[in-house]
Order: sequence, then structure tokens, then C-alpha cells
Amino acid sequence: MNAAEIEMGEHSSSFGRRMSDAQVRSVLDALACRAGLPDLRRLNKLVQGYVRTVPWESASRIVKRRNTTLTTDCPRWPAEFWTDALTRGAGGTCFESNYAFFVLLKALGYEGYLTINDMGMTVGCHTAIVINLHGAKYLVDVGLPVYGVLPIKAGAMTRHRSCFHIYTARPDGSGRYQIERSRHPQKNMFTFVDLPVKRDEYELAVANDYGEKGYFLDRVIITKVVKDTIWRFNGGELPYRLEGFDRRGKREIPLPPSGVADEVARHFGLDKRMVATALSFATPAGV
Repeated sequence: MNAAEIEMGEHSSSFGRRMSDAQVRSVLDALACRAGLPDLRRLNKLVQGYVRTVPWESASRIVKRRNTTLTTDCPRWPAEFWTDALTRGAGGTCFESNYAFFVLLKALGYEGYLTINDMGMTVGCHTAIVINLHGAKYLVDVGLPVYGVLPIKAGAMTRHRSCFHIYTARPDGSGRYQIERSRHPQKNMFTFVDLPVKRDEYELAVANDYGEKGYFLDRVIITKVVKDTIWRFNGGELPYRLEGFDRRGKREIPLPPSGVADEVARHFGLDKRMVATALSFATPAGV
């Protein structure tokens, strides 16, 4: 890092990862956002910019894991994550994505913490961000993603209407909420556990996600908002296809197996070599 690094504020002792000021400016330009005093409108705009610029994808993780001996050397910490996003169109899954977005928010003056959450019977498999803003608490999750900023109130049910779903936080015990979405066959998204996670604990979880029990290291999956449509590719399903979801419903674009890497890379704005390499490493579709 150079001398122009941005400190992370009062929580720097627990989450001291940094981005250079030049990288922060480059990321804001890519997200079509501007720096300014933290507020809810600006936070929502950052989330909307992210989901249209940075994909949820496993390709970069598959390549990194296959090219790295130790799992502790695999994680792409925020500065590397954002470099990959700006130069290769890459993204990541929840552990790295939410960490990178959290560090960006901290650099922009937002205060909050990271959480590790559950999905159904699976414990500790999903992460999310909590932002404290003007005395209120908000759930931010670019790692699933949640396409908006969802207010959280202790013991109360809250909602947020986004351009794709209506999101609901439904209380489910002390400090626990079921996060739900409308217009999706799988209504329940995850169980939000409102407990701050220390940096060491969170980073250990990031490294462990590259281990034998890591998620999405066996198949290439990519999701991104392209032209106001949620697009998805799942390399573990045959026939190869792009799936688009919007208010009109679902549509599919078949992909020829011989040119799938080129078509997927072009559609999502990803580096073609990275996609092709990840597909060559991943479990063949239908297996």
C-alpha cells in the first residue's frame, strides 16, 4: 500500500484491511457513485451500483484455489478483490464480496460490522453487513445479493421494496431474523444472526471457505444484473444456458458447449481466460 491509504475509522483495530484512496476513487467511478456524507440514499445507490458491476461468481475462486497450495494463501482480501473486479470483471461469493464491500463502506465513512449467518440447517455458511446510520440499523448484503438496504428493528418485522423483490426481516428469537424475498420460488434466503464478528474470526472463515468444506469450488456459477435483468449461469446444469429473471418472468438463452466460455464471459463482462480455466477445473455439467 502507498502512503495515501485510508484508515478504517474507529473499528480499524478489528477490521484493519485498507484500500488506497486511488482505488476507492476507481471503484466509485466503476459503480457510477460519488463520495459524500453517509446517508441512506447514497448507501442504496452504492448497493445498486455494485450488483450491476460486480458479479456473484465462483470462477475466480476456483482458479485461485487450483493455483494456490495453501488455503490460507487463497483469500482475495479487499484490495485484491477490487483489483480483480476492476481489471477482470471478477466478483466472488459472500465471504469475500461482503468483506470487500464493507471495507469500501468503511473508507467512505460508514460504521457497522460483519456477521456470519445460517441457511436452513447449515450453520455459518453466509455473511452479511450491518450498517449503523443516524441511529438506525440496516442489513446490507451484496454476497447473495439482497438488491437493496433492509432496515432492522429489534423484535419488529421490517420490509424493503427493491426493483426485483420485496424483502422482509422476520424476527425469529433474540437477535435472529428470517430474511425473505417475494417473487422467488425459494422465499426464505437466510437466517440473519445479529452478532458482530471479529476480524480474525471472519478472516478464518474466509480462508476455510477455500478448504475441503468450502462452498462453490466445484462448479462455475455467475449472477449479475445486466440491463435491469438478473442473469444467471450455472455450469453444473445441462444444457448450458443463460437464465434471465425480471418482472416479466424468466427467459433462457441456450449456449453451445463449444463456445460457452466466450459467451458467458462476454455476457457478464468477465475475463474469458478466467472463465475458460474455471470451467476446465470444475465438475462437468450433469455430474
